[in-house]
Amino acid sequence: MSQWRELAKSGLWSNNPALVQLLGLCPLLAVSGSVVNALGLALATLLVMAGSSTAISLIRHQVPSAVRLPAFVMVIAAFVTCAELLMAAYAYPLYQVLGIFIPLIVTNCAILGRADAFASRQPVLPAAIDGFMMGLGFAAVLVLLGTLRELLGQGTLFSDMALLFGPQAASWQLTIADDYQFLFFVLPPGAFFVAGLLIALKNAIDQRNVARAKPVAAAPRTARRVRVTGTIK
Repeated sequence: MSQWRELAKSGLWSNNPALVQLLGLCPLLAVSGSVVNALGLALATLLVMAGSSTAISLIRHQVPSAVRLPAFVMVIAAFVTCAELLMAAYAYPLYQVLGIFIPLIVTNCAILGRADAFASRQPVLPAAIDGFMMGLGFAAVLVLLGTLRELLGQGTLFSDMALLFGPQAASWQLTIADDYQFLFFVLPPGAFFVAGLLIALKNAIDQRNVARAKPVAAAPRTARRVRVTGTIK
């Protein structure tokens, strides 16, 4: 259980692809303008990362080292194609909105780097858990970034959720402020700003946890001098 707990902690926090490794920033910053866009790309990335890590672990002994990276890219591309077809079939309006960023999951360094560094060297179950947790960590940051940018930039939450969940989700929108728009957070500079704040917040929490974990140094014991009076025989 300690191994699974460590893999979960690594993917979600201590080695998060977005906040620590700073990988996959292009889709992270470009698609996170709203919750629905971020959630759509997050689900697709999670599927690709978990599936490709599992598949690469299964074939790790059959792939020659000379063609290892091209083979991994082909595996990742196969899962990206599956995710793209699923989104085109069941959420076509969102598929049109996300556009090129779905096929570009193939070039996400977080997926290829984790496949090469971990999945190709581990058994199937640890590789699958690691891929899922890494994908979940990336997806969580993506959705959180989309939530903050939509809230600060448009004053709404869960707008246009019908793009992903159908007409029944049209009433899910929460309007925090009417006739409100802060263009800075809608545009890419706002994405960099909010992402920087999230990274700074994580670093501050880590530093506080490290400071709390340090043992309190005990006060040094000083020798006491005792004055003896009188005559000693």
